[in-house]
Amino acid sequence: MKARLDYAAAAPEVRTILLDLWKKVEGLGLEPSLLHLVYLRASQINGCGFCVDMHSKDMRAIGESEERVYMTSVWRESALYSPRERAALAWTEAVTKLENREVPDAVFEEARAQFSESDLAKLTLAIVEINCWNRMNVAFRTPAGSYKPRVSVRAG
Repeated sequence: MKARLDYAAAAPEVRTILLDLWKKVEGLGLEPSLLHLVYLRASQINGCGFCVDMHSKDMRAIGESEERVYMTSVWRESALYSPRERAALAWTEAVTKLENREVPDAVFEEARAQFSESDLAKLTLAIVEINCWNRMNVAFRTPAGSYKPRVSVRAG
């Protein structure tokens, strides 16, 4: 796939705004492993190859198993994810897809059982943030495959 436009070069302030939002979301206190899982799942839903490449590599760099990375797209069929992660994945799917322009009550109740009100608001902002990145990269066809993880030390 050929890129349509390098939006970061064309309008560096756009990338700066997105990076500032990302840094703030990363500083909200949610677990990095949970954030990467959410980022990967939203990116899969949105078909953002650049972000799927990035977050799968970042997950591996922080010590996630290959199995957890590649099973993310079919998480419902896997016992590899905790109840909290499952609630976050369901919430991610509902907030990203907004089927019938709503998030189902059952999905909200599942998320509410696993997250405080504060953490649920933070998680929702993280989902909004990755959806921004996905839409920019999909719209401009940012090529996938060249991303190198920033994190090189594996979490223990």
